[in-house]
Amino acid sequence: QQLSYLVPDRVKYGYGLSAALAQLALEQQPQLVITVDNGISSVAGVAALRAAGVDVVITDHHLAGEVLPAANAIVNPNQPGCTFASKALAGVGVMFYVLLAVRHKLQQLGHFSGARQKPNMAACLDLVALGSVADLVPLDGNNRILIEQGLRRIRSGHARPGIQALIDIAGRKAADLQASDLGFALGPRINAAGRLEHMDRGIACLLAETAQQAQGFAAQLDQINQQRRAMQSEMQDMAIEQVLADASDAVGSPEGEPKLALCMQDERWHEGIVGLIASQLKEHCHRPAIAFARSGDDMLKGSGRSISGFHLRDALALVDARHPGLIEKFGGHAMAAGLSLRVEDFDRFKQAFEHACAERLTPQMLEPQWLSDGELAASELCLDSAVAIRDGGPWGQGWEAPLFDGHFELRGQRVVGSGHLKLSLALPGSTAKIDAIAFGVDQELSAAGAHLVYQLELNDYYDPPKVQLIVRGRVAD
Repeated sequence: QQLSYLVPDRVKYGYGLSAALAQLALEQQPQLVITVDNGISSVAGVAALRAAGVDVVITDHHLAGEVLPAANAIVNPNQPGCTFASKALAGVGVMFYVLLAVRHKLQQLGHFSGARQKPNMAACLDLVALGSVADLVPLDGNNRILIEQGLRRIRSGHARPGIQALIDIAGRKAADLQASDLGFALGPRINAAGRLEHMDRGIACLLAETAQQAQGFAAQLDQINQQRRAMQSEMQDMAIEQVLADASDAVGSPEGEPKLALCMQDERWHEGIVGLIASQLKEHCHRPAIAFARSGDDMLKGSGRSISGFHLRDALALVDARHPGLIEKFGGHAMAAGLSLRVEDFDRFKQAFEHACAERLTPQMLEPQWLSDGELAASELCLDSAVAIRDGGPWGQGWEAPLFDGHFELRGQRVVGSGHLKLSLALPGSTAKIDAIAFGVDQELSAAGAHLVYQLELNDYYDPPKVQLIVRGRVAD
């Protein structure tokens, strides 16, 4: 049997098993198609494959619609009637359990005998950890176990060549790798290929059998990621300029403040990066944001991000109900959504979306809130505390690392790298300096200091390691 994979070009085919992608798959004359992390809504695509005599197994974790595709089998913890306890599995986690079940069945049939050894599925846990963190699924008890076990394999030197190569080129140490490194260092390098070129390079890196092969692919992914970061920075600057130019120009917006909802497009933007721009706008202005890019001559593709308490997909559904045909298609959930429009309909959609947001947003939603575990005393800003927090992980979605807050005096500051603020702080009345960094911040603090919200982390760049504060936000005194 020959095994191959097919990843859709998001620009040509969108996401998932569309009817067009099914036709592309049929060119390879498959006997069986297995979807990973998609397929639960692919009614037309599955129908096309089944009509051609191809068996289809869907493995997915997204919410099911009213109509399920007519696949031979569907494995999805979030489909109606599924009793699997962990509903938070990522697509990679679902596939991991499918493989465990297949191995168990083969063992019952006596498949593993003689030279045919039973595969060690624990060898896949580095992939499960990376995929789960990068997909931003909630870290329930089950996912935390999978991620922690994957991290242990990586730290002990048992990562596959592709993951080790990504660790190396990201400047991380495998022995000290944390879940945050998977999300902020490895994941973006793999995803950059899918955003700007094709995901095949990322897959090839993870499938590489030798360190030399993996290093070559990792170098390519790193170069693509640098290009993505440069494009994102340029697009973000354009978007912020639009926000400032359009301030107080929308329904319900207080004078001098950003609009209640941010909706913008630019023909120079790349559709593979608009989701990142929407996310940055949301973080910068604490407003629901949708960014659009051209898709062909007459279409726009948009990606949106929302703030806590405001259901973005429901807002799009409201616009769609009030203005039938205005939105070509849309989908998503409370915090993120995607949609397509005709170019000539952008202004009409923008106005309709702003009205929908003005009706549903409350003043409380527009005020950023930080949930802090309180202040730390000088004696607690130490290595022992940082190590204890690190060892309490893995931290991530739904299981966030603890946040603390407190007032600090400013001893020094400078912008480093691609727009990060490096700080030297001290507690009031103390001479002991504390290192801190605010990522993505290039505006200096007042010399009087500030009330900061932060995470306490271990910076092992130094020998011996030092305590470092990761500044997440400021609180008005």
